[in-house]
Amino acid sequence: MPQYLVAIQHPENYELPVDADAMIRDINALNREMIAAGVRDFAGGLQSAGKAKSVRKQAGGEVVVSDGPYLEAKEHVGGLWLLKCADMDEAVGWARKAAVACRVPVEVREFLVTPEKWKANPEQ
Repeated sequence: MPQYLVAIQHPENYELPVDADAMIRDINALNREMIAAGVRDFAGGLQSAGKAKSVRKQAGGEVVVSDGPYLEAKEHVGGLWLLKCADMDEAVGWARKAAVACRVPVEVREFLVTPEKWKANPEQ
């Protein structure tokens, strides 16, 4: 079954809403619903983008670590669900509920199916 990422989009300088306790209850209820439906593989929230580290390989081969998110954007991923759904329509149905529970936009993306020849073989 295909896997989908449902990513919560927080605006820059996101702060919890006034109804944060109700929002947490709504998210917990959605998690229970997803588990009961058998679609949720994983869920988790992320620290703010300001606490991120970016790791980049430079042209000369040096790897540089810097503070902050990799992309300079007005929105950042604030959390995510990894869902197994029959198709994009089902994943979007769950994302609609996520947008309501989280009170922010969410993005839905299907994971690539990796061809066998590209899969890592740890014995090589």
